[in-house]
Amino acid sequence: MTTLPGTEAGAGGAAGPDPTLRTDTSPGTTAPPAADKPPGTTVDMPPGTAADAPPGTEPPPGTDPGNAFLAKAAVVTAVLTVAGSLLGLVRDQVLAHFFGAGSATDAFLVAWTVPEMAATLLIEDGLAFFLVPAFSLALARRAAAEGTGPGPDPVRALVAASLPRMTLWFVGACLAIVAAAPLLVTALAPGLPDPGLAVDCTRLTATCALSFGLAGYCSAALRAHQRFAAPAAVYVVYNTAIIATLFLLAAPLGVRAAAVGVALGGALMVVVQAPFLWRQLRLRGAAGAAGRAARPGEQAVRLETAVIWTVLLFALCRQSQVLIERFLASSLPAGAISHLNYAQKVAQMPMILSLMLCTVTFPVVARALAAGETERARDRVERDLVLAGCVVLCGAAAIVAVAPDLVRLLFQRGAFTAADTEATAAVMRVYAVGLLGHTLVGALARAHFSVGRATWAPLAAMGVGILTTAGAGFLTVGTWGVYGIAGANAAGICVTAVLLLYALGPRAVPLRTRAVAGQLGRLTLAAACAAGLGAWCAHHAGPPVAAVATGGLVVGVSFLAAGWGLGVPALRTAAARVGAAARPRAPRPATRKRRDDR
Repeated sequence: MTTLPGTEAGAGGAAGPDPTLRTDTSPGTTAPPAADKPPGTTVDMPPGTAADAPPGTEPPPGTDPGNAFLAKAAVVTAVLTVAGSLLGLVRDQVLAHFFGAGSATDAFLVAWTVPEMAATLLIEDGLAFFLVPAFSLALARRAAAEGTGPGPDPVRALVAASLPRMTLWFVGACLAIVAAAPLLVTALAPGLPDPGLAVDCTRLTATCALSFGLAGYCSAALRAHQRFAAPAAVYVVYNTAIIATLFLLAAPLGVRAAAVGVALGGALMVVVQAPFLWRQLRLRGAAGAAGRAARPGEQAVRLETAVIWTVLLFALCRQSQVLIERFLASSLPAGAISHLNYAQKVAQMPMILSLMLCTVTFPVVARALAAGETERARDRVERDLVLAGCVVLCGAAAIVAVAPDLVRLLFQRGAFTAADTEATAAVMRVYAVGLLGHTLVGALARAHFSVGRATWAPLAAMGVGILTTAGAGFLTVGTWGVYGIAGANAAGICVTAVLLLYALGPRAVPLRTRAVAGQLGRLTLAAACAAGLGAWCAHHAGPPVAAVATGGLVVGVSFLAAGWGLGVPALRTAAARVGAAARPRAPRPATRKRRDDR
């Protein structure tokens, strides 16, 4: 791949910024002489500079795990994530089985707001966005100084400096939620028939402020160490704990058993990861301490408050899309919120699968930037954007093609009527238009935050997107109802994605924006062709099962064919590899005689 002007290694920009310390030097420069510095001060430089390397040597590059390892890690992550989602569906079914849709369930669902927000801020999009780059920088410093003599391990130093303080913050948040539970319930649901029950459930679920925080910390640290199975399994043990607690304690405790299950499941999230993190810190930390020299004036990697706030505010701003949708839908006839909820739950599956690769490669990008390897980080991000675009656009095309039959197959029974199926399927098709935007926002946010320093571009872009969603929703909800709300969601997230794509630059990951946008545009055209052909085939296929299977197969084949015809490099490479694997291999010529022939 060619290199754009100004992005060569060492050409200024973000070749390896220190995400935690202010620096006025760029990669490839040397520290000013000690005589030029005021007494008692130090100059902190990014990893990969002359100050970080022992005299006469170059620091080793950041570890690249290779495409095979990343593919395997993405598959394992996807499988465990899907398993956790399926157990979440079972959890909801068990809750409905024991308590139906009465006032008790309403009380628990109000309390459920706490773990929902905590999962977003502490496990999924919050802590990981600033902890993974920080751990990647510490790992890069450890790798750069191996074999230079005994000294402190930067990874252990980061844990010692950050974990106790963050734990105090988590405990404080937990206690604040417990104390403010009555006010919180009143603000969220002022007309609730049994607010006392909701307060009890909220206080039980408040423990997730601590458990989810520790679980998110472990997940970020393990992913930075390129360990992905345990972090991906957290929702499996979480939902399993809630289901088991409901079966065991529903009779004596009522719906409070579900809240107890949330508390127990959050604790198990930490338990399932802590041994693996301890192993990484104990084994690799001992090796790092044995070969790590402490250099005069070197400071430990630490977390900046500004970095934390930019990440958390971005996650909160993104989460507010759901609040806007529910606020707008509350003015519509009964069933509108349900149609939006069902449509969104199904439509977001391609997005979740497409982001698995970005979740796995996020530590790789952060490690490359920490090691000063900007070009390797740029190439990785560009490949991730295109591959994630392939997955989500193919899935979006399938949803558009088979939406009515898919909704009929999944939901149309009991009180869910044919009219509900028609409305939900139509909303799902509108949501599908914005799936590429949702995927790009998730992938590009990781690219922005992988530099590890405070950047307000993601929050600003998300703010513009939220304003677009709210404005378009208010203008269209009266005329188009739920379709206007779903369309506003798609418009707002696409605006955010475009702003994030063009906001990446020399200070972050200098993408070749025009080339990436061109490939995504061709993929979008291929998806549109595949969706049309798949919808026609599904319409003539007969029963819902046959229609979903036929439409999905036609969409997959036609998407690959159209993408190959339009010259998308990623699909042409994939097609060439599939063809090479399918061709029979010629037997290797004998080059050695067998032992008995000699």
